[in-house]
Amino acid sequence: MQFDIQVKMTIYRHFAETGIGPSVKEVADRVGSDVKTVLDTYRRLCAQRLLVLEADGSSIRMASPFSGVPTQHVAESGGTRYFGNCAWDALGVIAALQRSGIVHSRCEQSGEPLRLEVGLDGPEASDWLFHCLVPAAKWWDDIVFT
Repeated sequence: MQFDIQVKMTIYRHFAETGIGPSVKEVADRVGSDVKTVLDTYRRLCAQRLLVLEADGSSIRMASPFSGVPTQHVAESGGTRYFGNCAWDALGVIAALQRSGIVHSRCEQSGEPLRLEVGLDGPEASDWLFHCLVPAAKWWDDIVFT
């Protein structure tokens, strides 16, 4: 269990430092292990819904709130751009980093670009609404679509 936590924290640290997901080799090197052992850990983290992998079984698609693939939901902080899995996750990236930043997204109804400054105490005042078409209880039925 301790090793799984070490791998998970290594993944998050890499995202926080670089804005992109680490390769499985980078994780293995950082934790002083081999790729096979790290991939076994990835499978356990996926089973706990802490990680979503790409079809290749080793590339990180999601380590919420961070996205391992480019999306339209971008958080900027400390000179680094991070991708969120959705607009909500882009706000979560700023919160996870524990520093101020700016979230860029777009309104899915109008296509209008959205920009929101987020300080250490939360986002600036806004009249935006966050709406999910899929009920939360169904998100994991197809987490990539949701």
